Amino acid sequence: MTRKNRLWSTVLWGTGALGLLVAGAAAAQAPQPRLFRMATSVDAATLDPHATNALFTYLVVSQVYETLTHRADDLKVQPGLALRWEQVEPTRWRFHLRPGVKFAGGEAFDSDDVVFSITRALAPTSNYGIFVDTVASVEARDALTVDVVTRVPDPVVPDKMTRVLMMDRGWSEANRATVPQNFAQREETFTVRNASGTGPYVIRTRETDQRTVMVRNPNWWGSGQMAGNVTEYHHITLTSDATRVAALLSGEVDMVHVVPVQDVARIQRDPRLRIIQGQENRTVWLGLRQDVEELAGSDVRGRNPFKDLRVRQAIAHALDVEAMRRTTLRGQGVPTASMWTQFVNGWSEDLDRRLPHDPAKARALLTEAGYPNGFSVPFECPTGTYDEACQAVAGMLARAGIRAQLNILPNAQFSQRIRRQEPMMYALSWGVPTFDASYTIRAVMASRAVGGAATWNAGGWSNPAFDALIPRIDSEQDPEARRGLIRQAHALHNADLGHIPMYHMMIPWAHRAGVAVTHRADNQVQVREIRVD
Repeated sequence: MTRKNRLWSTVLWGTGALGLLVAGAAAAQAPQPRLFRMATSVDAATLDPHATNALFTYLVVSQVYETLTHRADDLKVQPGLALRWEQVEPTRWRFHLRPGVKFAGGEAFDSDDVVFSITRALAPTSNYGIFVDTVASVEARDALTVDVVTRVPDPVVPDKMTRVLMMDRGWSEANRATVPQNFAQREETFTVRNASGTGPYVIRTRETDQRTVMVRNPNWWGSGQMAGNVTEYHHITLTSDATRVAALLSGEVDMVHVVPVQDVARIQRDPRLRIIQGQENRTVWLGLRQDVEELAGSDVRGRNPFKDLRVRQAIAHALDVEAMRRTTLRGQGVPTASMWTQFVNGWSEDLDRRLPHDPAKARALLTEAGYPNGFSVPFECPTGTYDEACQAVAGMLARAGIRAQLNILPNAQFSQRIRRQEPMMYALSWGVPTFDASYTIRAVMASRAVGGAATWNAGGWSNPAFDALIPRIDSEQDPEARRGLIRQAHALHNADLGHIPMYHMMIPWAHRAGVAVTHRADNQVQVREIRVD
């Protein structure tokens, strides 16, 4: 296919003067400008759309970049940059692209950009490999038709494509950004602070960890069908819970994305404000380092307690997650033994039963394993939505004899340590954007050699019988048979306590009256859908 010609002498989208011109153009097209300001607890760690697969980063970059398929507010897969798609062969999905789509700088979007973007997501430095894990090749048939060829039949390719953001090949090449930023090694590239997408908004200014200002993209293909009316969006990072709530109460922001559980009742009593909430498609679990002979920072020498199943069982028995739900979480959690929620294809009720809270059993198991006096271990957790839960975990483990030395880190630093597989014990929240269990199976539970560059298995749990089920899950076309294989894999993991699930998160959002926004189980806010008075 012949590459389309592009001019790059002046078009370098980012946070400079050209962004101001776009702001003027957007304002000219919108006779009634509407400002929407949302505060959340954690900023995007980067603007590179393939560097780190993290909730808060996606919350920003998905306003600028788009995907072939789109998960709308009803969470159903709908056309995005692709108008339609079909499985033309068992290992070949064909996507028919939307005509007339342009990037923010005015360049046409075509199949060449799709080939480039999916290939980029396959790169070793990409953290989006889980969404393209079965892809063998990407083939442009013509300017508006592209085939995704998989190594095995993959029935969830359209679901996976809801998260693979499309980039402009020419823009990426001109700015030496053909491969994703190496986020784990803190690499600095052009795409860390600059973006050029086909989406409804462009970035006008960005102050990292403070405020990102976006305005409508005048080149957006969907301007005539946008459900919302927001012409300028301020994405505001306020790490302090009290400061976020105070900003909402004072009218400095229109919505708070991460509402402290202790403030939900208070906000509900204010007639000017609204609380909307529901269970998130996200689970908080503990990861335990099991692939090293000795735990760094522990007072145990020459052996690793977490390699012993009895120790892992002791931890599970020590946790009173129901008490955590009532007190620490103030009802904003659903105790679980499952690595994914009931929203996910592959969930089984019979595998969602926790080991009972039994401190005496926990101490007996530790003694049996050779740790009558317990042991100490560093315990890492990110700031944000579950650091209070981590404090509760440390207290519960201490009563069983495990002295978890809690270290709460900034989110970006914590994520980098996870990606480098450095923590000895950690808590992590994990969502399933594909709504299919294979996402968690490959990214979190599979052995690192299987998960590859996409792995978030920082604890290093490995089970050959579990790994052997993965290619069978990948290739099984019968939905019920496939769910049966997923259940087998989950049962193996639960019996071995490869990770220790604790609870599914509840996500309360708060906004002022006059804001119309739909609550989503994936905790994503699509600004294009929001209306403000």
